[in-house]
Amino acid sequence: MTSRSLGHRAPLLWLVLPLLAGLAVGRAGEILPVSWLLTGSSVLVVLAGIITLRGWPGWAPALCSAMILAGMSLYALQRPRLAVWDRLPPREAVLGLRITRTFAQNDAKSISGMAVIERTAPHLRELIGQRVYFSLALGAGETEPVRSSLMEAIGVITSLPRDPPADTFDGYLANAGINYRFARGRFLETVQPASAYRQFCARMAKRFSEILGRGVETKQPELTGVLRAMLLGQQSELTDEQGWMFRASGTMHVFSISGLHIAVIAAGLHALLLLLRIPRIVRLVTELVALWLYVDITGTVPSAVRAFIMVAMMLVSFTLRAPGNPISALAVSALIVLIFDPLQVFSASFQMSYGIVAALLLIGLPLAEKWQETWPLFTRLPRATWRWHHVVIDWIWRWMLVALGIGVAASLVSAVTGVLFFQLFTPGALLANLAVIPTSSFVILAGFASLLCGLVGFTAGSLLANHAAVFVLWLVEHGIRGFMYLPAMWFNAAFKAEWIGVVTLGVLLAVLIDGYARRWRGWQRFFWAPFAVVAIGFLCGVRFG
Repeated sequence: MTSRSLGHRAPLLWLVLPLLAGLAVGRAGEILPVSWLLTGSSVLVVLAGIITLRGWPGWAPALCSAMILAGMSLYALQRPRLAVWDRLPPREAVLGLRITRTFAQNDAKSISGMAVIERTAPHLRELIGQRVYFSLALGAGETEPVRSSLMEAIGVITSLPRDPPADTFDGYLANAGINYRFARGRFLETVQPASAYRQFCARMAKRFSEILGRGVETKQPELTGVLRAMLLGQQSELTDEQGWMFRASGTMHVFSISGLHIAVIAAGLHALLLLLRIPRIVRLVTELVALWLYVDITGTVPSAVRAFIMVAMMLVSFTLRAPGNPISALAVSALIVLIFDPLQVFSASFQMSYGIVAALLLIGLPLAEKWQETWPLFTRLPRATWRWHHVVIDWIWRWMLVALGIGVAASLVSAVTGVLFFQLFTPGALLANLAVIPTSSFVILAGFASLLCGLVGFTAGSLLANHAAVFVLWLVEHGIRGFMYLPAMWFNAAFKAEWIGVVTLGVLLAVLIDGYARRWRGWQRFFWAPFAVVAIGFLCGVRFG
């Protein structure tokens, strides 16, 4: 497969990759006014269309340039900064905030989250429409406001830096499009209550939490917290020790809602509806609605939304019996996410999830296929003479090679992103994940079964599923705890400069795309280049200890 055929099979790469480049340029600094960027992008799109209709060469450079300009304008529109506020000191203000997201809190007397400023005093009216992070105190007897409600609060508002370090909380907020922090204050009143749908989601979130705690919360409160973190995204339930242990072992992705969770729940739901013999189209609609409700009830976490989009595309393709193209599906998913929330591209979650999935498709599966061809079993026996145990052993062997290929591919990306975002190098993560991912999939299915049983009133089933999930979590936690005492499983490490990590990750993905386009032949033969990129990046740019 040539680079040209890769572009033909995954044409959206011509849109996604230049758009990412444009967002990166836009983050680096303002170059041109937004109106100029949008005009230039529109002109280049029209030019690309004319070139294509006339059959001339050169449509790709015009389209790529248009997407770069579009990415630059998207960044400016998503994070409009008021330069004058960078020079102003923090000031007290009374603001009307439309809540867009809330964060789980261990302290019932405080609330935090993200919001859009809708009301201010006249002298602060330039803040209207700005996104803000808030952290406020609640008075006695006051309840936490729900998403979409309009609240009034008093506090101190501070401007965030334009480009804070990626490994800080300010960096996380900047990547979410936040320009201001509103803290050291208190909630005053709810001016407008949340919509009926958002209130329903809030009630269901509390009910889900209660169902997952039945029969186990008083006996194993810490493991119940892990179960809630996995099924509901409530990472505040994790203890500090658990959080550190999961990060250092490279398994933290298992204990927060991500693609694995959505995929496992989708598979369980699909199997259940198949058993009930639901018609094909009705089954598809039911699966999509149920999955989205789960994502929305658990807080519409960006990683869960991304996973929902990818799983939804797979379900639609499977139901309609349409031919699938994983690379195109990944590009479509990324394009949808970037259109609605382009700043996600700068988040650790986006880069890790899409980077790892891309690595799985570009090198993980080809590597596993190559190993299966190189090391087949029972080669001296004709397949027609195989007994049942030959078939079983061969299936297990092939499955192990696929799992190993996927693990190696994921480790390539996670090695770079782990150092870049968490200052941890976890060479033992490959071995840990080979054991943790299958067992955690069982925990997710058990939690899903508990929620279903609890919702239909089958309390005994919910109790049984909770106890099974907590027992497996006990095994997982003790296994990880023992794993952490093994030598050379993790190291403190950091890139000498943030840009070195970003460049290493970018070059790695470029080499993966090129290797896939060449079908891992020519100079990319033996799959050596991606490993060399990571090795050079670590040798030249990483400081250990």
